[in-house]
Amino acid sequence: MRVSSTDLQNAFGKYLALVEKEDIIVVKNGKAVAKLIRYTEPDFFVVHEEAKGYRATRKISYEEYMELVNSSDQRYELIDGEVYLLASPSFQHQLVVNEIAWHFNNFFRGKTCLPLTAPLDIRLHGFAFKFEEDPNVVQPDIVVICDREKVSEDGKYEGIPTLIVEVLSPSTKTKDMTAKLNLYMKSGVSEYWIVDLDGRQILQYAFSQDRDVESLITVRTGETIRSAVFKDLEISLDDIFRDFAGKQA
Repeated sequence: MRVSSTDLQNAFGKYLALVEKEDIIVVKNGKAVAKLIRYTEPDFFVVHEEAKGYRATRKISYEEYMELVNSSDQRYELIDGEVYLLASPSFQHQLVVNEIAWHFNNFFRGKTCLPLTAPLDIRLHGFAFKFEEDPNVVQPDIVVICDREKVSEDGKYEGIPTLIVEVLSPSTKTKDMTAKLNLYMKSGVSEYWIVDLDGRQILQYAFSQDRDVESLITVRTGETIRSAVFKDLEISLDDIFRDFAGKQA
């Protein structure tokens, strides 16, 4: 997370508490000048891995990301300073997305919350208090939003989805199961479904108000997934995978 020196001075206690969760880079006049990290007592009896084998890559800014987006017809995501190119989804991937979206549309019709499908930019900022401090932009396969007031006058959504669904593809599996899982959890998303086409199963995460994993359930074919947040929202996995005949996402 990157914060200005002025913000740090004005709310030092707030950021001091936040450093328990992640490092804070202090910026002055547009340049990084200091790093605030959590202190831990040295454990001299533990052998740690050497860091020399790891390769560090430069993280790009939100401005650089927007330059890339505006100069290309491709779709991209920005997660923790890393840019990901979104490949076109496969036929099987879209079959499953459409099936889940159909059930969601029926369930939420006439209700306050609203299900939406990609492409739609979702701007998240993890534990940070401002988007500028930790800018992340993702395009989940399906989102359910319950804060419609967070839709701006120009049609941009700037809130936090209550439920997110990602359908795994070979090119997105690692990102969806690690980087996005962590981002959604620390950003305040309440529930996250990871749909595994090859395994014909769904990993269902529920997150606590403290932004930790509250529960993890694996739901398989022959079973029914029931939302941890929305009462009576349930879908049979046999319905989700009924038209799915292939193994490649």
